[in-house]
Amino acid sequence: MKLFTRHPASIGETYGEHLAVAFGFGARMIAGGAACCLHALLPFAFERTGSQTVAALYAQMIEHRAARSEARRASEYGAFGEFDWAI
Repeated sequence: MKLFTRHPASIGETYGEHLAVAFGFGARMIAGGAACCLHALLPFAFERTGSQTVAALYAQMIEHRAARSEARRASEYGAFGEFDWAI
């Protein structure tokens, strides 16, 4: 069981959350790759689809990472956040 949960837990996700996110990323990569292959054959088709797919996936990954980091920070320090000083 740990084989399936170790990596998701290391990035703050459950197995199900990781499954959904990773599957969604993979499906979008396949679709973007197919568009690139078609573009190779038909240069007038899908001129920006590949680069737009990569940019969108990158933005989603960064946003997801930032949200996960913020949630982890909030759970560690509570509602008041992290302090650089103590009384």
